[in-house]
Amino acid sequence: MSSVLSIEAPGEVRLVEEKLPGIPEGGFMLATTHSGVSAGTELTYVKGTNPYLSSTWDPALGLFAEGTPSIAYPVRGIGYMQVGLVVETRTRAVSEGALVAMCYGHRTAYVADPMADRFVELPDDLDPMLGVYVAHMGPICANGLLHAAHDLHGPAVQRLGDGVRGRRVAVVGAGVVGLLTACFAMACDAAEVVVVDETPARLAIAAALGANVLAADEDAAVDLKRRWRHGRDDRGADVVFQCRGQTRALALGLRMLRPQGTLVDLAFYTQGAQEVRLGEEFHHNGLTLRCAQIGRVPRGLAHSWDRERLSHETIALLRRYGGRLREHVITDVVGFAEAPRFLSDLAARRRQTVQAVLSDHVEDEGG
Repeated sequence: MSSVLSIEAPGEVRLVEEKLPGIPEGGFMLATTHSGVSAGTELTYVKGTNPYLSSTWDPALGLFAEGTPSIAYPVRGIGYMQVGLVVETRTRAVSEGALVAMCYGHRTAYVADPMADRFVELPDDLDPMLGVYVAHMGPICANGLLHAAHDLHGPAVQRLGDGVRGRRVAVVGAGVVGLLTACFAMACDAAEVVVVDETPARLAIAAALGANVLAADEDAAVDLKRRWRHGRDDRGADVVFQCRGQTRALALGLRMLRPQGTLVDLAFYTQGAQEVRLGEEFHHNGLTLRCAQIGRVPRGLAHSWDRERLSHETIALLRRYGGRLREHVITDVVGFAEAPRFLSDLAARRRQTVQAVLSDHVEDEGG
């Protein structure tokens, strides 16, 4: 049996028991050791704001339309940051006792089929808790840098940092996506990385990771452009990574760009983008806005920059920044039994977190 997180209706979260299927030939069984919580995407299901809950997604047309919602309650097994211990295997692709990173939702056990399920075996020198970033969250952020590299070099991209190396980079939003993206930019030798956020506590985390920081107030764009000069009438960030799902953050990011600069958007705007102003800086400075969504790498790079390579880049980043990420970014470790109340409290803003991890391992409770 497996305990599975289930969102029964908006604001109603509980654990349900599900019977595990038999292990197929070539498959293996996992016992979950760590399951990372996305306080952005996952809470849209708890709040009832995710567009899949109210619209039909047509993958052929790439459009949301009126009709039967693509996802209905109860929503079970959300979550995309899992680490599991292989407890039984019927394949030589992975050994019993191995730790693997996967995306199979918040559940205490899972039966995997390597022909259908992607997994990444974790190296022995990596903190297992940091493994929650390897399969999906890290590649999301790495794909943002890949889009910046493609913007500068097209399909001739050779290294992940080709779009930020030696350049001035602003990261708007100091949530998990913004903090990991800032670490990637610093690891790829950006000339300077400034993280911009409204919350002093989150800016303190960004500073602890080694970034420069700036409060996201009405003077932020002016301050940044006074700091970063390229020429007489050429000031601002070479590239902005927009990592906060608030339209005012997107508007601020556009204002921070130098003329003909690029904003790479990794955020999810569940309420649309009414506050974005396209008749001012966006138009007059000839800016570029690119959406970096993990479902696609930039055009022409799919063969050389697949998800496996982005996971490899994530492991390299975690080896370099893992200690600081573990200390400053993972703010809550919660047992699975506490998860329903924890997610409900996050959705209702009764509790705050940066990165929460579900884990029943006693040795991890102090994290």
